[in-house]
Amino acid sequence: MSQRPKRGALPPAQENIEKIEKVVNDGNSYGAQQMYKSITARYISAQRYSEALDILQSGACLQLKQNQITCGAELAALFVETLVKGKFLMMMNPLVNRVRKIYEFFPQIPVKHDLGLDDDVQELAEALGAAKIRVEGCSSFLKAAIRVNLSVVAEKQYATALHRQALDIDVWSVEFGAPKLGSPEIHVMLAEYLYSESPELDMARVSYHFVRGNNPKKFASTLVNFMSKCYPGEDDLAIARAMLAYLAMGNLKDANLLMEEIMKQVDSDQLEFCHSDLMQFISYLLQTLQRDAFPLFSMLRANYKPSIDREPTFNEILVQMLDEIAEKFYGIKRRNPLQGMFGELFKMM
Repeated sequence: MSQRPKRGALPPAQENIEKIEKVVNDGNSYGAQQMYKSITARYISAQRYSEALDILQSGACLQLKQNQITCGAELAALFVETLVKGKFLMMMNPLVNRVRKIYEFFPQIPVKHDLGLDDDVQELAEALGAAKIRVEGCSSFLKAAIRVNLSVVAEKQYATALHRQALDIDVWSVEFGAPKLGSPEIHVMLAEYLYSESPELDMARVSYHFVRGNNPKKFASTLVNFMSKCYPGEDDLAIARAMLAYLAMGNLKDANLLMEEIMKQVDSDQLEFCHSDLMQFISYLLQTLQRDAFPLFSMLRANYKPSIDREPTFNEILVQMLDEIAEKFYGIKRRNPLQGMFGELFKMM
């Protein structure tokens, strides 16, 4: 006598993926959304995390493909929550690639910021509103993915520390190899989306994620594109902030790579580079930091103080970055260590 499946037994994930996909394709996105959430909750309760991830990834991509941005973003967020529950580390390339696949389904639609003579005000307002929803959904998903390592590794680090009774061991880098600032690949995705899709462009946020990424060349392309369309006086500030952000993290290598790539692309595109006093300061600073020359560093700050103080909006940020650079390269402690870039971490995230 054949045995019947146990009541409530979960089938392979693919069966549910195909079943719910049919509901979506029939036009019932809301009904499908409830099915995605309720069914994956059962897989999670059974600790079948990998299958729950398969269903959520499929659902997020399908809903986004159908332009159901809110639904897709919600499933993308649940995908990340499931990574945490299953204690997956985002350092693993297959997981980063899965995040990328969902990310690529978020629509990328150029948004006009200026009204032409024939533009409809209402139509433009609706387009900007839709862009805001897309950016909020995508950025919330990617920020959560960046934080996956922080929560999972912290838990494993704590457990290992208790076991060893040695809290001073750097379990993160030695045992798990996870980047302390989250996946650099995902930082780059977020920076790109914020730059290309935000109805209100914030270059500070774009730079924040690029400098925690691993693609200075792409960052350079973004800055060169910004130079071609920004207001006079904004180009050198954007470059200076990017350079100082790298240096404040002790990353002289990528700062030099960024500047070299910017100059290369400016020449290739036959653009005019801004040779301001601020850019001259950055050029001298890069050379100074290759030597043990704190007096020269201090002299540069003093001589170029008018350029550093040029824009009151950015003055405090640039000064804080320079204080961090002094600490990173010369061991000079800041007066108020709580004011540094890492003190701004949660504001920017």
